[in-house]
Order: sequence, then C-alpha cells, then structure tokens
Amino acid sequence: MDNVYYEDGDIIIGGILSNFLAEISKDDTFEQHPSPYLPNALLYPKSFQYLLAFLFTVQEINKDPTLLPNLTLGMHLSQDFLTVRTIYLKAINLNSGKKIVIPNYSCERRWLMSIIGGLRSDLSISIANLLGIYKIPQISYGSFDSALSDKSQFPFFYRTVPSELSQFIGVSHLLAHFGWKWVGLIAADDESGRNFLQIISQEMSKANSCIESITLLPVYSYLDPESVNRLATWFSKLSSNIMVVHGETDKLFLINVVVTEKQICGKVWITTTVWDFTSHYARKPWNLTTFNGALSFVVHKREIPGFQDFLSRVSPDQYQNDFYLDHFWSQVFKCSWPSYILDTSWHRCKGTEKLKNVSTDLFAMNTSSLSYSMFNAVYAIAHTLHEIYSLQSANNRNARMQHFDIQVWQLHSFLKTIRFNNSAGEEISFDENGDLRSGYDILNWAILPNNTPVTTYVGSIEPHVAMDYNIIINNKAIVWNSRYNQTPSSVCSESCHPGYRRKTVDGKLSCCFDCVRCTGGQISSQKDMDRCDKCPQDQYPNGQHNKCMPKVITFLSYKEPLGSILASTSCFLSLLTILILGIFIKHWDTPIVKANNRDLTFILLVSLLFCFICSLIFIGKPRKVTCLLQQVCFGIVFSVAVSSLLAKTITVILAFLARNPRNCMRKWIGKRLANSIVLLCSLIQVGICSVWLGTSPPFPDVDKTSKHGLIMLVCNEGSDFMFFIVLGYMGFLAITSFTVAFLARKLPDGFNETKFITFSMLIFCCVWLSFVPTYLSNKGKFMVAVEIFAILTSSSALLGFIFFPKCYIIVLRPERNKKVYLLSKSNSRLKRCQCES
Repeated sequence: MDNVYYEDGDIIIGGILSNFLAEISKDDTFEQHPSPYLPNALLYPKSFQYLLAFLFTVQEINKDPTLLPNLTLGMHLSQDFLTVRTIYLKAINLNSGKKIVIPNYSCERRWLMSIIGGLRSDLSISIANLLGIYKIPQISYGSFDSALSDKSQFPFFYRTVPSELSQFIGVSHLLAHFGWKWVGLIAADDESGRNFLQIISQEMSKANSCIESITLLPVYSYLDPESVNRLATWFSKLSSNIMVVHGETDKLFLINVVVTEKQICGKVWITTTVWDFTSHYARKPWNLTTFNGALSFVVHKREIPGFQDFLSRVSPDQYQNDFYLDHFWSQVFKCSWPSYILDTSWHRCKGTEKLKNVSTDLFAMNTSSLSYSMFNAVYAIAHTLHEIYSLQSANNRNARMQHFDIQVWQLHSFLKTIRFNNSAGEEISFDENGDLRSGYDILNWAILPNNTPVTTYVGSIEPHVAMDYNIIINNKAIVWNSRYNQTPSSVCSESCHPGYRRKTVDGKLSCCFDCVRCTGGQISSQKDMDRCDKCPQDQYPNGQHNKCMPKVITFLSYKEPLGSILASTSCFLSLLTILILGIFIKHWDTPIVKANNRDLTFILLVSLLFCFICSLIFIGKPRKVTCLLQQVCFGIVFSVAVSSLLAKTITVILAFLARNPRNCMRKWIGKRLANSIVLLCSLIQVGICSVWLGTSPPFPDVDKTSKHGLIMLVCNEGSDFMFFIVLGYMGFLAITSFTVAFLARKLPDGFNETKFITFSMLIFCCVWLSFVPTYLSNKGKFMVAVEIFAILTSSSALLGFIFFPKCYIIVLRPERNKKVYLLSKSNSRLKRCQCES
C-alpha cells in the first residue's frame, strides 16, 4: 500500500500522519532501501478524521480570496505507521519531493514550507531533529511532551496543543477536587511516562495524596499470556478505586485486553489526552463497558464550521491521486474494492456510502480535539504566509509575489508572534515556547449497552498565571460507573472527622493512618488534621472536640442560689446578733450582763456582728476594693473576737485567784488588763495585715484554666504565705483561748462562761482546721463559699454557745438574773472545789 498523497499548489505543506500501526520485523535492518509499502499495517479508523481535517482546511484556505490571494496551497502527505524507524525516511521524502528521494536536494521547483506532524511526542522529536537542520518549521497537532518546549533543543518546533505539564497538574487538581488520595498509576516505560510519574508524584504529595502502586508497561506491549497475567495480578492487588493512565493509544491497548478478559470492573479511570481508549484496530473492536464513568483530559476544541458537511459528502472517488482512503473505506464499511480485497465475504464498495452511518466507536462526525488542532495548525501556516506576503506586497507593490520569494527559515520570526481568530471564533497564538495558549477540557464517558461511547463536557483546566491553573468541574453533570450511586471515594484510611487527628502508622504511607481523639483543651475543626489545636484560654472544647466554645464567666453572685443562701444566712445572723446586742443593752445593769466583764461582752458582740457582715464582702464580682477588704477585715475582726474571748477567760481566772486577799493577782483585776489583751492581740493582726497590704496585696484575677468551660473571677491573695500567716495567727489565738478556757471551766463563779467558751472554741478550731484542706481543694466561687461557710459557722458557734444561755436567763428566767442567786451558786461551787482539792 503506497502511503503518499500529493496535491500540487503554489505553496506545499507537508504532513506526516499516524493513521496506521505497522509492526516492523526485528530482522529488518534497513541494509537495503526500505520499501514505502507496508501491507500488514493495522488501521485506526477514528484517526482518519485528522487526515480529513487536513484536506478540509486546505480546501477552505484555497477558497478564501482574502487569506492567500492568487496563491494555492498544495499538500504532500505521508504515513509514519507510528514507528520511529520509518519517520526519518518520511521526513526526507517530504523534503525531497513527490518522486525521487534524495537527501538535501529537492526534486521539485516548489519548496516545502512546513511540515505538520507527528502525532506522538517521540515521533515529533525525531522529525524535529531532522527538520532543524534545514530550519523547516514543524507544527505538531498531537505531541504533548514538555521536553518539546525547550527552544534550545527544538527552536523550529511549534504545536497547536498545550504542553503536557499543565495536563499533569490538572490531573492532580482533579484528584484533589474529589478527595481521591489513594490511586494507582499506569504509564508507558518511556521518557514521557517517567516524566508523568515524576510530576504527578510531586503534585500529589503537595495535596497529601498517595500512590498505592505504579506499573510501567513496555513501549511495545505484546498480547502474550505472561504479560496479560502479570498486569491482571497487579490489578487484583489494588485496593484503590481510581486508576490514572498515561500513554499513547498503541502502547496501552494491553490494558483494554486485560480489563475485558479478566473482568476488572468498578474502577474510575482517568486518562490523559495521549490515550484514546475508544480508538481501536478495525479488525478488533474494544469492549468499553469497564470504562463507563471514566474522566479524560482532551485538548480544548470547538466545532469546525462546515466540517460535518464535508465529512458527510466525502468519498474515495474524490481523491484519485494515489490516496489511501480506499483502505479506510473498506475497513469501516466492510466492503472490498476490485484492487483491494481484505475479506472475500464482503460486498463491493460503491463509494456512495456515508460516514454519518458508521458506528461512533469507529468514526465520529463531531469534530475531535486533534482534528481541531490539525485545523489550527494548517491555518497557522496560512496566516503566517499571509503576513509575510502582505509585508512583501507593501514593500514592492508592482512585483508579482511568488512562492520562491521567501525562504523557509523566514517563517519563524512571523510564526512566533502569529495571532489570529479561526472560523470557529477562537483566538489562536503560541507562547514563548511555541506551545498553544490554551487549556484542556475534561470529558465524562458514558458507555451505552451497545458499547457506544457518549461523552459529556464536565469541566476544564485553564492556565491562570505561571505554573498556576484553575480547574472547573460540574459535579452534577458526571455519570459515574454503575457500581457507584454517588461520587466514589478512594482512600487508604477513612477520613478522620473533626475532633480527631491523624496518627501515622510506621512502615506505611502518609495516607494510611489511625484516627486519635483530641484530648484535653484541644480540638480539630477540619477533616484529616495532623494535630489538634489548643483552644484559647477564654474558650474550651465542646463535647465533640471540633469547636472552641466561649467559657462561661463565673463568680459567687447574689443571683445564684448558693450566693443568695449565704447572703440570707449572713443577714439573718447579723440581725440575730443585733437583737442579742439590744437585749444586753436593755438589761445593762443586770448581774448576768455584768458578769465576766461587760465591756468585753459588747466588744465580742460587735465583732461577731462585723464577722457576719464581712462575709457579704466575699459575694459578688471581685473588685479591687473588695479584694483588699475581704481577708483583711476577716482577719482583724476575728482576731478581735477571739482575743476578747481570751481576755474573758483570763479575767475569770484572775477573779478566782483574787479571792485570796494575800494573792498578788488582785492588782491585775480590772478593765485595763482586759482591754490591753484585746488591743494587743488585735494590733498584732493589724500589723500582719499591714505588711501584707504593703508588700503583696490581694487583687482581682481571672482563672481560665482550673475549671473546664469556666472563666472564674477570683480574688488572688497576692501572697499565699501572708494569707496563711493571718490564718495561723488567728488559729494561735483560738487554740490559746480554748486551752485557757478548758483549764478554767470548773472555776467557781456566779456565771462561769469558760465552759461555754470551751465548747465554742472547740467548734471554732474544728471548723478552721477542716477549712484549710477544703479551701485548698476548691476553686473559684466554691472556694469563696467554703470561706464564707467557715466564717458563718465559727461565728455562729461563738454567738450560740456564749450568748444563748445568757439570753435564756435574761428573757425566760429573770429570777436567776439576781445577785443573791449568782452569789449562792458561786459559794456552792467554791465549797465543791475545796472538797475536791
């Protein structure tokens, strides 16, 4: 089969197309002149649309009276059979002319202005290496390898497709968009495949995604049982639901065979532009069922105006100039020509068959992406020639422009900056690397029950700024594999929900992890967080540990039950003390009031009244003044109360000793000693408090950490040491008073208070001894409530045991409140004491 097609014109554009796959024998060493005929070539029917797009575009340009007036484009087309071993011969053939192949010499008067091709990157690199010698512009319509963007190696190479680099980044963006973090990769074992794996690995690591496994397929995948079983075994070990495939169609057809024969289903396939899994050899159609729901990247395209009408009218009879359309026609319509018979059972080809009646899995009437690229490539040459001839016409208006007025190397300065709008309404231009300024469309493949593929546009990846791309996805338009009723998931470990953090497992990839609950004051507000964040001090974690909640500000308030109960109790006891004080004032001159120093009694009552009142200072929001007064007032008032009890006890002892006229203690009896004891003991406490206030006074403070979910407004003691010095001194007075009272409890007197003081101080000491550990074990308002309770309890004990017996006699037994009764009672006790002694 001759694989050359030629149409004459004023200007010749060459084309190296890839419509056939030929397996060249390993024994063919090209020691002899290679034959241009490869009869055992296998046809890619869908790829013939690229060739027809070339023919259509040249015809459209020749019909345009304004683009290249008075000039016609000719074409010289050849097949490369998708083999690098033949590509150099095809390039030399195009450069030499249509008849005799002589390197470095053209047998034609009309020079070749440009070559459009090849389809694969490795083929384009081979063509570029040869054409670079002659500085002939080359425009590829389907080579994506990023290496071709290097102008230092390929200065005369251009392409009407974007670089594959943007496509690889787009794949990683697609995976990140759907949260697919566990994928399998398949690539051809060539430079493009390895470049794909390197870039996709880097981009996936940025998104914390992982590659479960990689398989590299040999450049030439033979359908031997060992290769099929090896790939099938690899598939069976995969747990990921997402398969990303990169490679040329002819290199990866082994995949289709394996997934079909081994019934590997349930995978979501993501394919790059270079692999079209709907293309197949005419004699062996592929079963596409397993690819239902696949997503593929394709070069951005638009429908070419008039192209479908051209396809519907095309016929082999229109091209009699050694063209190989007969072979294509015979394959897709299952018919035979008199000179070309593939199957004797096929009917005779009429030439009137219509391509629109061919199954879409063999040939599609809609413009394909690469046909659109071919269309733009031919127009790019035409517009470049238009610019050149327009410039020459302006410089030499009288001269008739001929094709030999320009050399091929002159095209580059114009081709680099060419910018035009094609008939589809899209602006076409090249960037500084000779790549098309464009992005990629994302298609979703739905395979109908009759094995017919239907594609739907679902998104795109567009260049934004340097090395940055925007991805747009319409999730609702995607039809997934029938195994999934919603967007599929592919992860090694299920996502850690908010409130948990990821914990990596030794020996596994970062995508395989355990989920650990956030503890303490920490939260995680998003999925798959590597660590838990600590809440601010004024906030606390909620029950799910996924949100920080504002802490509740708390203090002992009058409005809450505890505060109101303590305040009411304090007020009640204060009123009760005032009542007792009133009773004592009313019965000022009675013997029971005069007994044991009347002045000390009133000092004690007043100090107890202030004890009850000072407890109110502890209730309410802590402020600077209240914090200063709380412990100071409490310490001083209680010291006055306890020292007055001590003075009362000492007075009783001295009074008993003074009964003996010879005893020297008589001179100590009197108010002066009692008042001195109260004054001295109180002044010591006042001095301690003064030192406290002068060095490290209490102040309002905020406790954000002691209680979960609470911000406690408290009074900071300033110096805990000074606070316990105050308590210690008060305890020293209480124990001293208790000891003295205990020793004097049986002394004779008309109304001996020492036994009541003993009981009251016993309770007082018990309350404050238990207060210390209870106080230290509580925080916030409960700590304050403990201190108020201790104040009220100890003060109530003093009030009850000392004054209730006297009030009982004053109010209910007034007959006992007489000097005669008290003296008789005192004499009887004295006699009892003498007998015991």
